[in-house]
Amino acid sequence: MRITSTLAFLLASVTALPAMAQVQETNPEIDKNDIVVTAQKRSEKEVNVPITLTAVTGERMKELGVSDLDELAFFVPGLNIQEQSANNPGIVIRGITSDSGSAQQAARVTLYYNGVDISRSRGSYQDIYDVERIEVIKGPQATLFGTASAVGAISIISARPKEGFSGELTGGIGNFDQRLLAGHINLGSDKIAGRIAFAFKKRDGYVNNLAPNQDDLNGQNQLGVRGSLRFTPTEDFTADLILTYDRQRNPGTAFVSRALPTSSGPGNPFGDAYLGGSPLSAQALGAAKLGLKRDVYDANLTLGYNFADDWSVTMVNAYRKFDSLEIFDADGSAAWYLEFAEGAKGSQFNHETRFAYTSDRFRGSFGFNFFHENSLQNVPFSTEEGTYLQCAARLIPGLACIAPNGTVAASAATAILTGGAATVIPYSSVFQNSGINDSYSVFADGTFTPTPRLELTAGVRLLIEKRQSGFFARVPRSVITGGASLIPGQVDTAGQTFRTEDSFSAVLPRFNALYRLSDKVNAFATVSKGRRSATVQLGAAARATGPVAAFTPVAAENVWNYEVGLKGSAGIVSGSIGAYYMTYDNFQVSVVLPNGTTQTQSAGTASNKGVEAELNIRPAKWFSAFANIGYIDGGIDDKPGIAPNFRGAKFRLQPEVQASGGIMIDAPVGNGLRLFATPTITYRSRIFFEIPNNPLIAQGPVTLVNVRAGLGFGGSHSDQFELVGFARNLFNKDYLLDAGNTGGGFGIPTYIPAEPRLYGVQLSAKF
Repeated sequence: MRITSTLAFLLASVTALPAMAQVQETNPEIDKNDIVVTAQKRSEKEVNVPITLTAVTGERMKELGVSDLDELAFFVPGLNIQEQSANNPGIVIRGITSDSGSAQQAARVTLYYNGVDISRSRGSYQDIYDVERIEVIKGPQATLFGTASAVGAISIISARPKEGFSGELTGGIGNFDQRLLAGHINLGSDKIAGRIAFAFKKRDGYVNNLAPNQDDLNGQNQLGVRGSLRFTPTEDFTADLILTYDRQRNPGTAFVSRALPTSSGPGNPFGDAYLGGSPLSAQALGAAKLGLKRDVYDANLTLGYNFADDWSVTMVNAYRKFDSLEIFDADGSAAWYLEFAEGAKGSQFNHETRFAYTSDRFRGSFGFNFFHENSLQNVPFSTEEGTYLQCAARLIPGLACIAPNGTVAASAATAILTGGAATVIPYSSVFQNSGINDSYSVFADGTFTPTPRLELTAGVRLLIEKRQSGFFARVPRSVITGGASLIPGQVDTAGQTFRTEDSFSAVLPRFNALYRLSDKVNAFATVSKGRRSATVQLGAAARATGPVAAFTPVAAENVWNYEVGLKGSAGIVSGSIGAYYMTYDNFQVSVVLPNGTTQTQSAGTASNKGVEAELNIRPAKWFSAFANIGYIDGGIDDKPGIAPNFRGAKFRLQPEVQASGGIMIDAPVGNGLRLFATPTITYRSRIFFEIPNNPLIAQGPVTLVNVRAGLGFGGSHSDQFELVGFARNLFNKDYLLDAGNTGGGFGIPTYIPAEPRLYGVQLSAKF
């Protein structure tokens, strides 16, 4: 009842998030309520953009206590980000997930970094230090952002160098031995300027790991460094060179089994874990300990030139390379049972040339884009044969996999099954998929203003793509069973790498209308088409004559989006509200198979509809309040012709209701001091972690309270120094980050606990 009342209140208002994106615009008539964005590849007031979006500045994220993308998602209706690890983020816009690690599958949600697509899952995680702003654009945006933005885009824009000398340094400590050191330094003239920024974040794991040879789980150890150079020899030419390095050395992920006990008692995701990994981990999996080693290198050169009074050209050139290895214990127990690694490597190159024209009644752009990526996913597996067979198939009656006291009873299985001939038989296998993808596109987008109150926008992207897939597997025979593989369904490719390829084309349009109800309030309507690329899915099959390539094509997923909304401001109130309806055909889902691989399948047709509303009230200079809510009713259609296990299922990671709110106080208290505080509350209804849905593989409603408060002092605005205290998940709520996972494909789902209460203090200094 309370949620329904809140929704009714917000729907009766003109609403918006309290995030003010500050971007240079040629129009000087900008007041304090204006939000300026570049979602349409041009600087314009957010209220004049006929699509639903949320823009959050770096300063606003600091005020909210947000230091990572998954934390930002709590404050953006329609956005949910699940960071299982930096190697495996799940990004959800309007209930639709993009989190597959396969090199053969395309993304649905575009993650853009300084104007370039970085959506390949294992290479997409980007720390958000020294950020100018983040824009979350909802609904298909293929015309503006390319084919990967089937349901939306997240655009991260780093802070650019500027004239003058300035800098900031922040240090912090907290529970679980949290350590933070971050900052930037800027130096430049009106012709050339440089900026160096960095962030080092380290924290012990919050899940106690009883395994003596391993670290505690779900910790953090990452470093990001960025160097930026801006060259502006004339007012008409700008060159930006941005070099970024990101590194993670995180401890292992807590895949905890509820079915298999530890020495502390029955399996409990919110208790102790015993994840020991493989004793041959270094040889079989590539590293001795559970955890993630990940390096990402990114280079971006953007050139802008105003070559005539109404014309400009922008050229974006970027190269990105990632190399990661994650070792994980998929069975969630002390047994040498399901020990895996995932190695992912990839590189990509992007070039886009865009011409833009602006006049009194028409604004438009056109250009072309080339995108190339070459990536692979390598998945080694390690187990002990008898332990695997006993835990998976219970071949020996009365012998448990894990005894009630946490010892590995199944470790005796090899001696029993071989009649004492052997006590330990190590087993390892590996499979690898690869993808080389090239896309070529041309695009055009224009806005016509037939009357001062009406704007009409139309755009289209014409796309041609070539997708090449490869597959390799080394699968030894089982010593104990004599079978072709220990894991049923795995097929050895006899040293061969199978390859196949296919080409596709698409036409992706959008149509928008904006009507000015007043100088401060606009109405808009949108129709747009999105597309998730077809999957050239390649595996292997066993035949009497030997292994052969198994090609399972999955058709492109197409989505049509229909949307209407209002946005604007009135006095102390600003905000937006939008309603949408989206339909899908060939909806793609990722299913974990019993052999441990993940396969893309078409679930048929699907749809979702929803409402998103945001509100900001600022009754005084020192006080503001905000609230937002998103409602989604979506899933795979329940109709004949759709597989029964998919029919009627809710989308993975889709809450029906997501809301947040808070107040922001920033007031002088005398003697050169200022007090600031931002308490917030967030709510998310039940989510399912898998398709098909399983009530046991789900998380119920979650309400979290966070707070950030402190004192500022020094300087003319009492902001030269800040001493801050913060707490996230203030009341230490237990809830799940994910469930099912690789272990679920073997019949023993595992569960990952989300962050407990984290608190600490930080000291910042500006100069």
